[in-house]
This record gives sequence, structure tokens and C-alpha cells, in this order.
Amino acid sequence: MTLADLRRALAARAFGTLDSSALPEAYRRSEGALRPAAVLVPLFERHGELQVLLTRRRPDLRLHPGQISFPGGRLDPGDPDTLAAALREAREEVGLEPARVEVIGRLSETLVVVTGFRLTPWVGVVPYPYPWAPDPGEVAEVLEVSLAGLARPDAHWTEPREAHGMLHEVHFFALGKDTIWGATARILFELLSLGRHA
Repeated sequence: MTLADLRRALAARAFGTLDSSALPEAYRRSEGALRPAAVLVPLFERHGELQVLLTRRRPDLRLHPGQISFPGGRLDPGDPDTLAAALREAREEVGLEPARVEVIGRLSETLVVVTGFRLTPWVGVVPYPYPWAPDPGEVAEVLEVSLAGLARPDAHWTEPREAHGMLHEVHFFALGKDTIWGATARILFELLSLGRHA
């Protein structure tokens, strides 16, 4: 998979929004039950190989402690849209200046089941090398991960899990001794699928 492949695929495909009728009852009871959030999927080339930037969240955080994730979070009152939120969060979490991000598209909205977020992933190309400056209050580690490694057949699997009375197909990726799962893994799966079919 190359950056050119992803550019073509993102330009050619329309991406979905969450179908509220398919959501668990807990999220359908009231209008606006899902809180909007966004992440940035930062891509860069290192030694001719496409990489993605991920973070390891601090283990003592209240939400998603210790998980591997993309820079991102909920929309703040001052954010005009999800893209602005994704860029702001990336600046706050890893020191990535919005002006250094070339946004090349977005992926499908996804539900963060446990915390009830409607998550919009934005894909951006970022410079490399870059002086990452992780926020010590939130980020334990910045990870530069090879997409080719995640695309290995033995790196990905799914498992059924129950939440809010519904069965969900949960994606997982093996990353050394770590496991990427949940919304982050779903986003990576869609990204890798785009690259394979570009």
C-alpha cells in the first residue's frame, strides 16, 4: 500500500455515517445521546514505508486507560466541526501543528460502544521526522507503526463481544506484545481495506 493508493481511494469513495436505527436502545432513547468526537489518523513515510502515528494513553486515565489510540477526543464548544476537533486534539496530545497536516479525506463514522461517542476519523499526511511533543498528562508514549506490519494476515482478527444487549464484531490487531482493539482497530481495518482495494 502506498500513499498514492490511499489518496486515490479516499478521493473516490463516499464514507458512511452511523445508522441510528442500528444503535443499541441505550443510545436511541434521546436525541443527541451520542456525543460527537473525532480523531486524526496521521500518516507519513519513513524509509519509503507508510507509517501511522498512534499513542499509548496513560494507564491512570478515567477513559480508555492504557489503550493504543489515535490522537483525538470529544468536540469542545469552540470547535466548529469534527475536523477542527481532530486537529486541535492532535496539537494538544502530540504537539502536531495543524498547519503541518495535509488532510486527504475521512473514514466512516464509528460508534465507541463503551463511552457512547460518535467518532469521525480524519486522515492526514504529516511530515517526517517531526518533533513529537506528547502531553505527559495524557500520553504515555508515541508510537510510529508500519501499516505493512498491521496488514500481515496474522496481525488481524475479530471476536464477537456483547455490549448494551447487542453483539458487536470487535476488531483486534497484534502490535508486538500489545493489542490494538475497539474503535482504533476498526478505523485501521477500514484504512487497510482501502489500500488493498485502491
